[in-house]
Amino acid sequence: MIRVVLCDDHAMVRRGIRETLADAVDIQVVAESGNYAEVREVLRSTPCDVLLLDLNMPGRGGLDVLASLREANSPIRVLIVSMFAEDQYAIRCLRAGAHGYLNKAGDPAELIAAVRTVASGRKYVTREVSEMLVENLASPSTEALHDSLSERELQTLLKIASGKRLSEIAEELMLSPKTVSVYRSRLLEKLKLTNNAELAVYAIRNELV
Repeated sequence: MIRVVLCDDHAMVRRGIRETLADAVDIQVVAESGNYAEVREVLRSTPCDVLLLDLNMPGRGGLDVLASLREANSPIRVLIVSMFAEDQYAIRCLRAGAHGYLNKAGDPAELIAAVRTVASGRKYVTREVSEMLVENLASPSTEALHDSLSERELQTLLKIASGKRLSEIAEELMLSPKTVSVYRSRLLEKLKLTNNAELAVYAIRNELV
């Protein structure tokens, strides 16, 4: 039996995933969580083979969960199930330690196949992601400016683009305002921009939000 933990801040999304996986006799959802703190606590007490993880959650998000599992050398396999398009986040997540990436708008049957694939020790990527990986190998010099951002810098960019003030971002990411200010400065430098409005426009034009 493949033991699955769901981590998504939307209860209706978790319900939909749980109902989809209920069709598979070899998969059991053993626990649910809605944020970084909850999933950390759940994973300490609940045996889990595959973690189905959303990227965009209040406070510390899916990339933080990936980082904490990687630092702990956790054997748990992670399948990202996100609303963000594959062309913007899939490769970044795979590089960060995820074992697969699916868009929430995909076929429910694909979710079951992805869980089984990841649980078996293999990576799961869609045809679109496979094509992107091939293209990246063939022409690595075509990467966008935001591909050079660290996970924290990317999180800061997304929150600035959503209209958050630096003090709010600091609170959500559990960082000091000074640290967030440093991330903002790095963003402006790396993306060759001058202010928050330009950061927001960049994120929108590049379909990061």
